[in-house]
Amino acid sequence: MNLGTDEKVYKSTDLEKGREVEDGPDIPVSHFLPRLVEQEVFVEKKDLKTGLEQRHIQMIALAGTIGTGLFLGSGRALATGGPAGVFLGYLLTGILVSGVVISIAEMSALVPLSGSIIRQAEYFFDPALSFAQGWNTVYNFSVGIPAEIVAASVLIEFWVPSTEVNPAVWITILGILVVVVNLMFIRVYGELEFIFAILKILLIVGLIIMGLCIDLGGVPGQPVLGFHYWRDPGPFIQFLSIPGALGRFCGFWTTFANAANAYSGVESIAIAAAETRNPRRNIPKAAKRIFLRVLLFYVLSIFVVTLLVPSNSGELLREQGSAAQSPFVIAGSIAGIKVVPHIVNAVVLTSAWSAANSGMLIVTRTLYGLAHEQKAPRFLLKTNRFGIPYYCVLIEGALLALGYMSISSGASTVFIWFQNLVSTAALVQWCVICLVYLRFYYACRRQKIDRHRDLPWAGPFQPYAAWISLVSFGTILLTAGYPVFIKRHWDTETFIGAYFNLPLFLGLYFGYKWVKGTKLVALDEMPIKYYIAVAKENPEEAEEKPSVWGRFGFLWS
Repeated sequence: MNLGTDEKVYKSTDLEKGREVEDGPDIPVSHFLPRLVEQEVFVEKKDLKTGLEQRHIQMIALAGTIGTGLFLGSGRALATGGPAGVFLGYLLTGILVSGVVISIAEMSALVPLSGSIIRQAEYFFDPALSFAQGWNTVYNFSVGIPAEIVAASVLIEFWVPSTEVNPAVWITILGILVVVVNLMFIRVYGELEFIFAILKILLIVGLIIMGLCIDLGGVPGQPVLGFHYWRDPGPFIQFLSIPGALGRFCGFWTTFANAANAYSGVESIAIAAAETRNPRRNIPKAAKRIFLRVLLFYVLSIFVVTLLVPSNSGELLREQGSAAQSPFVIAGSIAGIKVVPHIVNAVVLTSAWSAANSGMLIVTRTLYGLAHEQKAPRFLLKTNRFGIPYYCVLIEGALLALGYMSISSGASTVFIWFQNLVSTAALVQWCVICLVYLRFYYACRRQKIDRHRDLPWAGPFQPYAAWISLVSFGTILLTAGYPVFIKRHWDTETFIGAYFNLPLFLGLYFGYKWVKGTKLVALDEMPIKYYIAVAKENPEEAEEKPSVWGRFGFLWS
């Protein structure tokens, strides 16, 4: 096998990463290629059994962008930014996130290993970045998953008050279900997420239709609204009573942090690449369609909400923690449709549990990836007969006990505050993905690799998409807590929640770099040609013609 570098040689100790060295036996690279594949790709494929089909990956990609952030959190964004502000904030964030998704998909199509960006940062940037982002992800989800379980238990209280059943019961039941599902064959997870994603889509389509009917006067006794709420109280909000255009811009800018939180997880299409069938074909397919789906289901629903609910409605800022604070429910209540809260609460409940389920997959595969790179204990690599890294699942399952902190009112306040500390993790991850991709892109140029000809898939609009997303999300990250710097608006909790993650991440990065003495991987030394050779030596199965049912699956095809 000619990798285009016949003069290069490898040491046996460098086989796992395929890095070039100057000394060593003068043996052709092709001699080591079978062992490279054996040690890195096939071993992982053997341990982590493939069970995710194309439709699972497609719907997981879509479901990652639809959750409590849309159904519940969008109301606060509307109250902060106004109808035009929240619409533009969610639209622009969706465009920027698409740049992140096509970046991670291009690298994952070439390097389909569990852990996704954690593994790619090791090969294409710096092992210290792999360590920092890996443990930052573990930290984030170890707190975020219990929070989703708590959110689901609170939603159940919409029907069963806590005075009748202690919330600890629901936390226990929901937590056990998450652990059991994640200990089973990966296909079980895929089918559940597929079903939950369909429910979310059906709800959104129904709510959009309901919203248009209300807005156009289709509900008896209700007037035609049109763009009334865009005119009164107006398209933008004077945030924090800041006068003039600056106040309106600040309100609009605040919606970006809310939208970023709502979109978090969209990059998870690649986290279980080693458990995805034909990942070099299916991951790019999911990436290419993600923007259209975000536009149709997310941005369109936000737009409909702005037509139905005034941004100065006091209901938007209520803290019930149930479907009652959803702008969709508020719109239905204004129109006198009483069944809407129950329907929305039911689907949001599945969304919250689904988010915990997805989070468990992400964090366990991240731990597995860290262990593979010797940045976590090796026993985490052990898998059960279903190909699941069960030690990773059990450890994260034990951390679900953090959810019991919410039972006490005082502890609940602490827990919510602690959850806010990691709210910037999504922005950090997106910046890391863009950074790693840009190093990968320029390494391809340095090694004279034609991305469109040699790679399994080359994302469009590169490197501009990665650069724009990196600069934009970096700016949003640095300005997320800007209100605390406005006179008489200092809030310690907000400041720590917005910026704690930055010193944590930098401490992990530079700490590992200092201890291990790691360096940036040189552009000439990145093993891109090695992975291209692996892809060509191991072609994927031919794509099958869709079944009758598959022809109707335009959402995931």
